[in-house]
Amino acid sequence: MSEMLKGIAASDGVAIAKAYLLVQPDLSFDKKSVDDTSAEESRLDDALAKSTTELQAIREKAAQSLGEEEAQVFDAHLMVLSDPEMIGQIKQNIQDNKVNAESALKEVTDMYIGMFEAMDDNAYMQERAADIRDVAKRILAHLLGVTLPNPSMINEEVVVVAHDLTPSDTAQLDRTYVKAFVTDIGGRTSHSAIMARSLEIPAIVGTKEITAKVKEGDILAVNGIDGDVIVHPTDAEKADFEAKGKEYADLKVEWEKLKHAETVTADGKHIELAANIGTPKDLEGVHNNGAEAVGLYRTEFLYMDSPDFPTEDEQYTAYTAVLEGMNGKPVVVRTMDIGGDKELPYLQLPHEMNPFLGYRALRISLSERGDEMFRTQMRALLRASVHGNLRIMFPMVATLKEFRAAKKIFEEEKAKLVSEGTKVSDTIQVGIMIEIPAAAVIADKFAKEVDFFSIGTNDLIQYTMAADRMNERVSYLYQPYNPSILRLIKNVIDASHAEGKWTGMCGEMGGDQMAVPLLVGMGLDEFSMSATSILQTRSLMKRLDTKKMAELADRALNDCDTMEEVIDLVKDYTK
Repeated sequence: MSEMLKGIAASDGVAIAKAYLLVQPDLSFDKKSVDDTSAEESRLDDALAKSTTELQAIREKAAQSLGEEEAQVFDAHLMVLSDPEMIGQIKQNIQDNKVNAESALKEVTDMYIGMFEAMDDNAYMQERAADIRDVAKRILAHLLGVTLPNPSMINEEVVVVAHDLTPSDTAQLDRTYVKAFVTDIGGRTSHSAIMARSLEIPAIVGTKEITAKVKEGDILAVNGIDGDVIVHPTDAEKADFEAKGKEYADLKVEWEKLKHAETVTADGKHIELAANIGTPKDLEGVHNNGAEAVGLYRTEFLYMDSPDFPTEDEQYTAYTAVLEGMNGKPVVVRTMDIGGDKELPYLQLPHEMNPFLGYRALRISLSERGDEMFRTQMRALLRASVHGNLRIMFPMVATLKEFRAAKKIFEEEKAKLVSEGTKVSDTIQVGIMIEIPAAAVIADKFAKEVDFFSIGTNDLIQYTMAADRMNERVSYLYQPYNPSILRLIKNVIDASHAEGKWTGMCGEMGGDQMAVPLLVGMGLDEFSMSATSILQTRSLMKRLDTKKMAELADRALNDCDTMEEVIDLVKDYTK
């Protein structure tokens, strides 16, 4: 008998295949007393070396299949493996207590995990707990001679079922065989969901009970568009899902025809569709999906993928590659956004109770500690500006004083280069990322001084709602269509237009098909998103009349009290 389960639609697509349970092996062991502690340390070193080799291979595969940005998550795991303090404590435990390596590993890593998990008001530290747990499991498996599940070895069509998928699990999924995945927990902004969209694998997360309802080999029908999964579907239900799958495949063929088309609404208004990128390698996806610009170039990956601060010439080369690769189309480069969940091993930042609200991004750049790093980046960008259409964006701006300080450094470095005889473009636009509510509220003041705004909705939403988007206990508060969020966005757009400036959006909301009609109605000028969302969004915009969407936006802003009312209104206007 079939059973329908509901979850969160995390990645579009439809699939029918048998279940592959990503089940963890038995990693139990007995605590043992040992006489030869050196032998136990050698066993630990061997397990660490094997784990490092394994993770490096997973990271490399992730970089090839998902892109450098998604692969960066494994750098945190590799850092745990090479942490001298933690490894030293494990070895000290072996020596002092004369216990086997398994016992010493568990005792020390459990201490770290418990310490970080106790910081339930600090998402960054809780993510470190997850990193340590993932790495400790891998080391323990090698100590026990047990093989961890290896999704990369799947060689037949399956739907992967798991309580959750770690980044290392998701990176190994081969979409030739993995037709979809379904999990008990997670949300649209979780690492696994973002990776699924990059791989274009249908995904449903947050079903709460899929692992309890499914056995290995059960047939599953998955609809990642609506968030429906059927266990043991009937022939009629299979046929219905297959029809939906064909309909979606046909849509993708139609979207592909729009690759070289201009993005225009039903009444002929042009709106710019741009792509978010992390490295010059991502340009292939930008061109394959017909992007009209790069709306967000995350330069922090230059720093995160380097053993030391990248030099001015190294940065110049990377920026030039993107500017030249876009053939004169606009490229919005966000200056270094380190801090929060993005650490540099060579930049020792202070430990903070809440690093997402702490010393990060422009706050580092404008400090005495970050001044040289920021000026080096400015010089590299200014030198590269002659190779394309450069727009520079400062992240995490809260006050006008911060913007003015950053703009002053930009102007100082430009003057120095010009005095040295270096050519610099005179058409560089300088703007800010709107992700702090304080900046959104006084957007009218900023609009008099910036050249543009780009709204970073991922942080703007969580800061406005005071809800960590990665915390499942408050995930219901991550509400992109909440009237409060919509009013902030409208305020920013109106403020820019009043001064003859433009506003873009580079957060997840920019490619959200439910949000697009509202944003068109509010007058958003540029939508930047994952490259794989561009053609679908271009197709949707062709069906939207700006006057009708302006009416929709006005009603959502003034008549709706809740996110649910907004969603119903959008569906009514776009059906």
